[in-house]
Amino acid sequence: MRELINRIIISSLAIMLSCLAVNEAHSTASTHIWAPSTDTQDWKTGHVTADIYVPVETNRDGSRARTITDEGLEFGLLPFNKLRAEAGFDFKTGYGDLDSWPMYFNGKLAIPEDSYGKFFPAIAIGVYDVGTRNAKTNFDVFYIKAAKTIKVKDLNLGRFSLGYFWGNNELLLNKDGARDNEGVFWAWERTMTEINDKLWVCIEYQATESIYGAFNLGGSWQFTKNISVLGGYQFYNNKNYADTFTVQVDINF
Repeated sequence: MRELINRIIISSLAIMLSCLAVNEAHSTASTHIWAPSTDTQDWKTGHVTADIYVPVETNRDGSRARTITDEGLEFGLLPFNKLRAEAGFDFKTGYGDLDSWPMYFNGKLAIPEDSYGKFFPAIAIGVYDVGTRNAKTNFDVFYIKAAKTIKVKDLNLGRFSLGYFWGNNELLLNKDGARDNEGVFWAWERTMTEINDKLWVCIEYQATESIYGAFNLGGSWQFTKNISVLGGYQFYNNKNYADTFTVQVDINF
């Protein structure tokens, strides 16, 4: 059944590429801190990111946790107003033997917020961490997610996101080695205009005790129109993993 749903999402990605009308450009990141957001790169724009995840403690078994690095590139694929798409890849290292296959691919289709009226949420479907080595790096995490900015008169309460994900049940395991490959993820984010419109903050959560399960806090500062730096902290649901601090540099072009 899950395989059928995965095929439906892939088919939907292909079919929806043929729809809807044209729009202007404004680059946005495709993730919050950790998990994918409903944002995409716009037509003829790209996004370069460089992340480093630094452990703040040893693993529970006393082993030294590795520092993870991730360099990514995303491109916007569609010149439409009510349908966006992006695709890209990540080059990840710090996973020991898995570093022999460091390339991971991703893709996303999204309908922007308010596309069909002021109450219409942003909606995204996609897949990420599609690895190149079977039973090693093919995490193949599929997801669907919705997001909406909530305002009360002139007060902006921020944007709230809620979604569901599922991945390879042979690789997404809990601390006991049992299957733990699907769950919810949510996020709250807001640009803190009362302080400075360059400051953005976020809280997010992704379920399971797999390598994706974590509660995250973070914020970013936009130094220029195209360059921002994000800092975040990951509290992993699986307490066998050392928590990490991350620094991420984003460049839009």
